[in-house]
Amino acid sequence: MSPSPCPALTERLEAHHSPSMMETDTIIIGNGPSAMILSYILHGHLPYYASNPPHPDPLLHAKLKDTPQLLDADVSQLTEHFAASRLSYSTQALPANVLLDTLVRPSVDIEELACRTNIEWRHVPEKAVPHLVFGNAIQPGGQWTENLMPASWDIQTLSYASMLSLPAYSFAQHYQRTKGTELPAFTRPSRQDTADYFREYPHAVHIDDVFRCHETLSGISRTEDGFFIRSHNIRCKHLVLASGIFTEVIQPRPMLQPLASLTPSPDSPFLVIGSGFSAADVIISAPQDQKIIHVFKWDPENRPSPLRGCHQQAYPEYAGVYRLMKRAAISAESVSPTKRPTKMRRGMSTSFLESRPWDQLYEGLPNTEIIAVDMHTDSASVTFRRTDGTTFTRLVRGMVYATGRRGSLGYLDRPLLAEVLSPKDGTEISPIISGQTLRGKALDNVEVAKDVFIIGSLTGDSLIRFAYGSCVETAGKLIGAFLGEGKTRPETVAAARPQETSVGVMHGIDGHDVYPSEQAARVDSIHQDTAFDEQKPQTDGILRSIWSSLMKIW
Repeated sequence: MSPSPCPALTERLEAHHSPSMMETDTIIIGNGPSAMILSYILHGHLPYYASNPPHPDPLLHAKLKDTPQLLDADVSQLTEHFAASRLSYSTQALPANVLLDTLVRPSVDIEELACRTNIEWRHVPEKAVPHLVFGNAIQPGGQWTENLMPASWDIQTLSYASMLSLPAYSFAQHYQRTKGTELPAFTRPSRQDTADYFREYPHAVHIDDVFRCHETLSGISRTEDGFFIRSHNIRCKHLVLASGIFTEVIQPRPMLQPLASLTPSPDSPFLVIGSGFSAADVIISAPQDQKIIHVFKWDPENRPSPLRGCHQQAYPEYAGVYRLMKRAAISAESVSPTKRPTKMRRGMSTSFLESRPWDQLYEGLPNTEIIAVDMHTDSASVTFRRTDGTTFTRLVRGMVYATGRRGSLGYLDRPLLAEVLSPKDGTEISPIISGQTLRGKALDNVEVAKDVFIIGSLTGDSLIRFAYGSCVETAGKLIGAFLGEGKTRPETVAAARPQETSVGVMHGIDGHDVYPSEQAARVDSIHQDTAFDEQKPQTDGILRSIWSSLMKIW
């Protein structure tokens, strides 16, 4: 693959660290996977339908075989039959994301690594768009390259490797190059391996000329002919928001904050607060002899933990933590408050549950409130209150507060933020957002304000496999505008749809929100729960059975 630097930009790169004004067509804010997909397209690599072999959906094949260009595809027309198809299409993700996902990986739920793509990337350099990619993360990959919780880098990802792959340089290719061997099927790579892959991706596909990592943009405002970025003295015509919904870790109440400064010790319990994946990661990563007190919300009927959707054979560690939580919840309802949870029946055990003496190490406290903290020299006495009103105290050393994350659009000035959010009259504008905040707008148009686009998890679909659609749609509009072929967007921006719009599974990586109610209201009421698509089983066999189950989750 030959290098293809972004045209009309090279002569401006030296100006980036200069006090003089710099101009470019498009600024992408965020340097995660979706930003990398979009940058690859804007470098002139355009997606086309590859009809050999045909897509397994004969109707989709028939619609695309004579009009293979995908940048300006009619998504509604191409996906209108999906609901009645014999294939298992997600009903949760945006239609454009579902369309591109099935074209990139048409039979991934059956074959995984043997899946042959129906996307051909054609290099058309005359359609490249000048742009720059800015991200807070110190290297390409966004949140994947950061460890905001004290969890091991060896923990495996939720997605299989094929679901993490980006155009023209797949995870399997990276694995082969760095490990010297083929990637095994159904591999869940470690977080470290995933971060390494994303770090290498821009260089591997020759788009690293536009990446500016570990730089924070601020003071972005609209001008008569585009936008001005005050922090970097840049003018541009288009903005792409790719900063995601997981950049801000929800902080504990002031009363709890001193607990985080204590040094953990196996002799005293370590306090973990949260009911989702980040809390589970901390528990999994703890030393083998570390005692743990785990405070979590438990409402399986209305707000189940996202861990509930983890198959015990595909995700034994997460399923094991969920089992510990469930056991604690059952014991809390049926056992005297002074007793510890009863020992789990042997028949319910798994390899993860047998890896440590959890009965001696783990104490689960469902729906329990912390009402007082008394700090000592190297420990603290924490007073808890159960749902029945009874209280008790435990000595703890150290705490991790893992109750959720949110995104922030704080880099936009207030008028531009108001344009993007389109709040109802009298509604307070907050830059803190969730996956639901712009979901309604994304269903109508990824251009959420004039010349402002959203991609990735800001659309409400946080899995990498569902990032392609918003990137292709956005690229089509940016390329059309740059070449003078784009359609004019109406000045009036439709308000977001009601917040009950369905969203995809695993959109929250940390589980339930634990705020005071007035804080929760500021960032929407999304529950970050696990939902399931209605899907049909594909094949027999244990791995394929697990894979089909996971496809229902995704």
